[in-house]
Amino acid sequence: MRKIIVLSMITLDGVMQAPGGPEEDTSGVFKYGGWTAPYGDEIGGKVVQEELKQPADYLLGRETFEIWAAYWPEHADFWPGINDGTKYVMSGTTKKSDWKNTVFVESLEDIKKLKNSEGSDIQVWGSSKLIQLLLKNDLVDELRLKIYPVTLGAGKKLFDNGPIPAAFTLTENLVTSTGVIIANYKRAGEVKTGTVGS
Repeated sequence: MRKIIVLSMITLDGVMQAPGGPEEDTSGVFKYGGWTAPYGDEIGGKVVQEELKQPADYLLGRETFEIWAAYWPEHADFWPGINDGTKYVMSGTTKKSDWKNTVFVESLEDIKKLKNSEGSDIQVWGSSKLIQLLLKNDLVDELRLKIYPVTLGAGKKLFDNGPIPAAFTLTENLVTSTGVIIANYKRAGEVKTGTVGS
């Protein structure tokens, strides 16, 4: 069985839209694209470089895939494995791409079959609607979050549209010099409750 790992840059209020630049994703009249840029530092850069070196396949929503397909095939010097890893794209409309190692999937059942197959771990970047679908159906094994000290109020959010109640265990964490919290969590069963102080 393969792990599905969500990697996401989010604001304090959970926005994940267009972290990389003003033109990345302006849907919904989003005007804060590139909100991560002021918080870059050496610590965060090293973490990202390590993530990009990990052998993986990728599960992407259609919109994220289209952004990636327009950029990454020509910039593989920065992310050497991106062209070699298989890109599984959840789409009901797009069925083909010239980007090598691209496979289209259409349903939650396709994703479950993929998760139960043999192969590399599957990373999910961007793809807010897809992540919400995965969280709602308990298909996320790990969350690797970079939490930025900013609120935006509006935009596509990581936790939206009803993720199931689920417990996670913190496996790694650090704070960058600019206040970004890098926290990795793995799925840890059911939510436990109790009474504080008893």
